[in-house]
Amino acid sequence: MMFVAASIAVLVTMALALVRALLGPTVYDRVLAMNMFGTKTVLIIAVLGFLTERPDFLDLALLYALINFIGTLAVLKFFEYGDLGRRLDPGREAS
Repeated sequence: MMFVAASIAVLVTMALALVRALLGPTVYDRVLAMNMFGTKTVLIIAVLGFLTERPDFLDLALLYALINFIGTLAVLKFFEYGDLGRRLDPGREAS
């Protein structure tokens, strides 16, 4: 019963994160809200795996967490530089 209550609480926070992602006011607020939504999705997958007694769901949750992290970094880099494959200037050396 406790895990069902935890699942409901996580679903409520996911709904609040979705509202923040839609309302906004800045792009960074939206990206942070989507990152939080992804993190809560990882929690839901883990709790669902526990409730259904399928420990392989934890592997899926970890994979989704990695994809969420890399995706967040890619989106932030795109909004910062306007391109994901930007090269260094010829006069600058990589440090």
